[in-house]
Amino acid sequence: MTRGLVLAVLAALAGCSAPSGPVPSQAADLAEVLGGESDGFARALEPREFGFPRDHGSHPDYRTEWWYFTGHLSGADDEAFGFQFTLFRSGLPRRTPGQGGGWRARDLWMGHFAVGDFRRGDFWPFERFARGALGLAGASETGFDAWLENWRIVAEDTEQADSPVVLSAEAGDVALRLRLVPERPPVLQGVNGLSQKGAEPGSASYYYSMPRWRAAGSVRVPAGDFEVSGTAWLDREWSTSVLEPGQAGWDWFSLQLDDGSDLMLYAMRRDDGTTDEYSSGTYVAADGTVQPLQRDDFSIEPRGTWTTDDGIEYPAAWTLRVPGAGLELEVAPRIPNQEMRLSFRYWEGAVVATGSLGGMSVGGRGFVELTGYGRPD
Repeated sequence: MTRGLVLAVLAALAGCSAPSGPVPSQAADLAEVLGGESDGFARALEPREFGFPRDHGSHPDYRTEWWYFTGHLSGADDEAFGFQFTLFRSGLPRRTPGQGGGWRARDLWMGHFAVGDFRRGDFWPFERFARGALGLAGASETGFDAWLENWRIVAEDTEQADSPVVLSAEAGDVALRLRLVPERPPVLQGVNGLSQKGAEPGSASYYYSMPRWRAAGSVRVPAGDFEVSGTAWLDREWSTSVLEPGQAGWDWFSLQLDDGSDLMLYAMRRDDGTTDEYSSGTYVAADGTVQPLQRDDFSIEPRGTWTTDDGIEYPAAWTLRVPGAGLELEVAPRIPNQEMRLSFRYWEGAVVATGSLGGMSVGGRGFVELTGYGRPD
């Protein structure tokens, strides 16, 4: 799902020479961030032909882009962890001159990194910023290699479409290093990869997912260092202008089910609380068959809430139904507090699912993202 929670924050860095740490004192408004003029950038107007490994790389003609990994990891003695690792790129407006010398940059970058320790009930979110200059941050335009200082995702063979990827990040007492091996090819979201988010031309993104990766490596948390294995999910998206007036945010789900099927859903929420007609999703059967889903093909029913210490209320349990696939799931967070309380506040958390598929019991795990749920009291 669209995750361009970046432009307003990154724009604040345009005059900075060496940004680090959170910049704004208050979370930016989502509609302001994802709307606006295209500033001379290309827009997602019609389906395009995807090619790999090229489309694992950067698309600098578009204003906003992200590489977004989430996953579940387990170790010995019932150790269990979740992680999020995201690199966001935001292109500087074409009319804005870059700074002189080596600081001249065409992009600004933000990284989000989080680890949840579910055995101990802890959650650690981190944020980092940099200019795309002096080698501080950047991405290949031909293959899978993107970095922000020492946070990096890079293919072992950048010329191979299905190459394993190495993910590494470190912040304070928390670190992650994983080797990720793809187990399912890219799934094009929307209409042949064009994910329409609104009625206006260009209110869309190019969007693909790689919903199954086999993960192995290590995680470090204050409790110690652990060898881990598990699964991961990748979302890749690039666009220029996405949200339209009246769209407040979204609820996004990615679920890997035990039978080998995968589910992605997002509900775009409007200011009046209704679900936008441009909500959609994809069900991928265990045999790889892809079934696109429109708003009326699924339902998301909140079953509970969790409230932050400063008054933001998020949904905290859900019933998901996809009647055409014979799927009904109860979804719940691994731990309640998985809020990314950074320059942009949103809830991004590991979840587990139980239910039925075609009349048979099924379980699964995945991630949920919740945006646009208000400001603190």
